Amino acid sequence: MLDLIIRNARRAGGSETLVDIGCQNGTIAVIEPNLTAEAQEEYDAGGHLVSAPFVDSHFHMDATLTYGRPRVNQSGTLLEGIALWSEVKPTLDAADIKERAHKLCRWSAANGTLAIRSHVDICDPSLLAVDALLEVVDEVKPYIDLQLVAFPQDGFYRDPQAEELLIRALDKGVHVVGGIPHFERSMQDGSASVTALCKLAADRGLRVDMHCDESDDPLSRHVEMLAQETVRFGLQGRVAGSHLTSMHSMDNYYVSKLIPLMAEADLQVIANPLINITLQGRHDTYPKRRGMTRVKELMAAGLNVACGHDCVMDPWYSLGSHDMLEVASMGLHVGQMTGQDEMRQMFRSVTVNGAQALGLEKYGLDVGCYADLVVLQAKDEIEALRLKPARLRVYRKGKLLASTPEQHTTVYWGGKENKLDFKFT
Repeated sequence: MLDLIIRNARRAGGSETLVDIGCQNGTIAVIEPNLTAEAQEEYDAGGHLVSAPFVDSHFHMDATLTYGRPRVNQSGTLLEGIALWSEVKPTLDAADIKERAHKLCRWSAANGTLAIRSHVDICDPSLLAVDALLEVVDEVKPYIDLQLVAFPQDGFYRDPQAEELLIRALDKGVHVVGGIPHFERSMQDGSASVTALCKLAADRGLRVDMHCDESDDPLSRHVEMLAQETVRFGLQGRVAGSHLTSMHSMDNYYVSKLIPLMAEADLQVIANPLINITLQGRHDTYPKRRGMTRVKELMAAGLNVACGHDCVMDPWYSLGSHDMLEVASMGLHVGQMTGQDEMRQMFRSVTVNGAQALGLEKYGLDVGCYADLVVLQAKDEIEALRLKPARLRVYRKGKLLASTPEQHTTVYWGGKENKLDFKFT
């Protein structure tokens, strides 16, 4: 007797053959067609797609759902967003941070996003947000894996207290070392911050995730230093460069040198399509640059590219519901990744690639993986990207976490009722 069987599932990344997925003690115990076993709970997926959960590789939980405080970002620029956040921070309290974080996490669960890496601003002497979000990590653990990055929003060297505060945040239990080299006062300080932060991570056995070259400036090239220091400190596979938007503006010759260096370092690349295309290119008239990093070329070179939502209704972005399929769909369009394999790669950018970037254990759709499963009202990954369909069932370690009825629209046409679900076949 199993705990759960999902029958007639079309497994993401698998063949067209329908399978039954049997779960026991919070993990996937068996996957095979026409499973003869019984379970305490059974659900017929009816040929719909079953995926491992969505992963948001880059988010800002401390700022989420603060849209309009103290006012809206009128210019839409990164720098106005940072200035607004500096005004919001002194008004925050722990209860407010936690309430917004829990609300966002419930949205995430409803959308099948069960792993989030959130950067938390440590440039506050009280470390209020750090303490509040560390509590949230434990409180949402039954539902969502929340990983925190110690993020020196005001610059590791630019803010004279940042180094001490970042170390204090790590001592409190923050999981990942962050940085923002392009926001330092000089290129030299930016490079020096990369070295210092990579060394700190290596000494503590931690991962690194840096906001890196989030700029339209093609001469913002801190990712080159990040690749070098990753190799020097033996951090291959454990370092992520987030945003990397300046790569969109770099000349092809330099990029032809840069990408192999990144591959040698096994850098994890995290793009944020919704926010990158919103914030970048603001100084352009026409033609306007898209601003997203070179996702297609990086994937072609064998680098692991994941995508993040980055923001939901905060000083930088006024929209969003934390649906990672919206993120992948935007990345697909902006990156002109419309080939069949390319679209499937974009689905992986918000699932398995994100899990790799975060170093998640027992993630996936294989026997022995955690029974974290999402049933989508779609037949395959490409249809899911097109429709952004209902998450019919979301399971966390074999337990039902969220459910949505199948979605249909009735059209009254030619004297008849026609039920539509927008499927192509």
